[in-house]
Amino acid sequence: MLGPSSFLRPGPPPAAEGFELPCIAELGAMAWRGFGQGWHERNGGNASYRLTALEAAWVREACPAGPWEPLGALAPGVGGELFLVSATGSCFHAMEGDLAPLLGIVEVDGEGLAWRHRWGFSDGGRPTSEFTGHLLIHQARMAATDGAARVIYHAHPTSVVALSKLLPLNPRTFTRALWKAMTESVMVFPEGLGVVGCLVPGSLELARASAEQMRRFPAVIWASHGLLASGEGFDDAFGRMHAIVKAADIHLAARTANGGSDRFPNELPDATLRAIAEGLGLQLNEAFLGGEGA
Repeated sequence: MLGPSSFLRPGPPPAAEGFELPCIAELGAMAWRGFGQGWHERNGGNASYRLTALEAAWVREACPAGPWEPLGALAPGVGGELFLVSATGSCFHAMEGDLAPLLGIVEVDGEGLAWRHRWGFSDGGRPTSEFTGHLLIHQARMAATDGAARVIYHAHPTSVVALSKLLPLNPRTFTRALWKAMTESVMVFPEGLGVVGCLVPGSLELARASAEQMRRFPAVIWASHGLLASGEGFDDAFGRMHAIVKAADIHLAARTANGGSDRFPNELPDATLRAIAEGLGLQLNEAFLGGEGA
């Protein structure tokens, strides 16, 4: 039977042909590796990266600007920023050759009301249908991290979607389940995880609900849909996604072996979670500690 490892390809990550900006190849590599994990069926998933000031200046100098197009929502916190973003309908399994048809760089106007093309989308494509959501989420993560967060990565991991069928759709329940799945979880998301109920993909309702959660959490689970992870760089975002997915895998495997029950004989107690965090100098979200099963 084919598993995620069946999709992994040997050799180096893809390169951005004909363009010198390293972040293009880096986003392509993240997407390509995510497909290798089995997280991206067909055209499922999307990603974006906020360019640094130096990268943005280089693009403005090297790439002509297209006409302005409305965003459909106000995002003043990202006004004037440039973003590398996956194209609508792009398949992440194709991120191993020429990336220009699959990715593009767009500029947001100073008020956060419109965008225009700068590079990429070479076959006439456009930013992902969830691009407005990405901008609102970037705005939230910039505020939460003093501008450090630059990457937003969305995927459809099987175990995370499956877990959203089983657990109550609230941040505390999900966070505790995954913190207690393995010791590394508190290291990767000590703030906890956000959760958004099942909403229409690409809708402003989903975008705004996700941005609200991302003001407090570095990752958000979309019920019956997937997972959204942020990071300061591509490795950070991919690593956060990977750790959350592995914790969900472990929780589901243990639950299956335990006859379907989530009451495990050898559960990680809250005291151990606190000790791990204290040993690493991390501050756990106290709202998610204590209570039943502590």
